[in-house]
Amino acid sequence: MASSPCRVFAALLPPAGDVYRDKNIPRTAQQTQNSPRVVQVTGSAEISCPADRATVSVSVTNCKETVNDVANSISRRVEYILQTLRQHNVKEEELSVMRHINRSENLYTMDALVTVVFLDFVKMERVCVVLLEKLDQSVCVSQPHYYHSQECLSLLRRRVCVAAVENARLKASEVCGMLGQTLGLPLLVREEETTEMLTDEGRDGGTEGGQGRKRESGRQPSITATSCVFVSFNLTTQHRHTRR
Repeated sequence: MASSPCRVFAALLPPAGDVYRDKNIPRTAQQTQNSPRVVQVTGSAEISCPADRATVSVSVTNCKETVNDVANSISRRVEYILQTLRQHNVKEEELSVMRHINRSENLYTMDALVTVVFLDFVKMERVCVVLLEKLDQSVCVSQPHYYHSQECLSLLRRRVCVAAVENARLKASEVCGMLGQTLGLPLLVREEETTEMLTDEGRDGGTEGGQGRKRESGRQPSITATSCVFVSFNLTTQHRHTRR
């Protein structure tokens, strides 16, 4: 996690009389001066998160002189693929099977495509190795397509916002200590800017869809999210004990 410096505005107003307003203070700072004593800070944070999902496609193709022969041949291979996935505890809702048959002259060609979603990338590697070893050239295993699920993105956005607020609070507390004040309750918290960027291997070819951000690549990408927040705190004067 990394953070950038915060801008700090402190308003220590006199208890009575005219109030001096510095024209150099941003408008958002002056608007909060209706509160007797405030400190205003802007804080930021940055967090990176690797992809949490990957899809792998396993395809098989065969040609026979009859429909039954080609269907039986493909079915045996598909059943072995499904059996291997079940042995590795892949759930039914994490896979799909599509078949297609066509005729060319006197031959029937059938294609089958098994698509699997993996949450465990170590398990994914083991499954791919087993299929390639057992089915050899009769099967084609694609490179994994890594992406970030919506749940992963939502968690990342919350984490980076909370981190930015925490950075702002810590710096506001240090400023208050320097000014001889005590940091009070927050009066306003506003997220002003957020960014999300595919980094490292995920820098090219990223797209955003309904299932999250996907990348058509065999390399695992990461997303770096940043958040900038504006926070206003109430100030209370420190009570110093005098010796009798």
